Amino acid sequence: MARKTGKSRSRKAAPARIGGVVRRIVTPAEWRRARAAITAKEKAHMRRGDALAAARRRMPWMKMGAEYVFEDPRGRVKLVDLFEGRTQLVLYHFMFGAKVEGWPEFGCVGCSFVADQICHLDHIHARDITFAMTSTVPYADIVRMRARMGWERLPWYAGSEQFNADCDVADRLGNSFGLNVFYCDGADVYRTHFVARRGIEAFGTAWSFYDVAPLGRQEKWQDAPAGSPQGAPYVWWRRHGQYDPKSA
Repeated sequence: MARKTGKSRSRKAAPARIGGVVRRIVTPAEWRRARAAITAKEKAHMRRGDALAAARRRMPWMKMGAEYVFEDPRGRVKLVDLFEGRTQLVLYHFMFGAKVEGWPEFGCVGCSFVADQICHLDHIHARDITFAMTSTVPYADIVRMRARMGWERLPWYAGSEQFNADCDVADRLGNSFGLNVFYCDGADVYRTHFVARRGIEAFGTAWSFYDVAPLGRQEKWQDAPAGSPQGAPYVWWRRHGQYDPKSA
């Protein structure tokens, strides 16, 4: 006969089916222990993300040599004009055209998903970042599509297939998607980073812009190359419409 130790063994709660989903239902104390374990993993994941963003800021840069031409309401403009006077540009290549599903009424459904979730641009302008989109269609089609989808706040330029190809955004049909990041120094433009495929899924919040931009969040705690602007965290935050007009 087994000896009794006087200690009761803890029993795991039996799984329950709720709304078709099977889960264990536990006490408040057990739930908080489980939550603490997940929190530790989430913090470790966040720190790995910080390290990845630091590695992005140390990516080598590639000078853009060709004189690419885009079109917007002003007419023909150059790549440097897309920065709108800021030093950093995050440019999304939006799939839109005769070779893309949905044409001519709509652009790519995935790219439309991305455009719908872009944050208020004031928050990235405050960190010297411009966001814009480009597509290889006549500008009149962009005007029509932007109005239809309510994206008037998003700068969107008619570009070229050559620019897409040079920026690694081209498939066998000549029209794909991706996110390129650039830095402007006077008349010179440098390519600093590129995101494609499922890497786009996490993009759209202000934080995601900062973490792909070459200058990052520009806060003292971040790991950044020498010479990067670094200031106090949080104190620069504002509600949209309340930033310095020179940045917003």
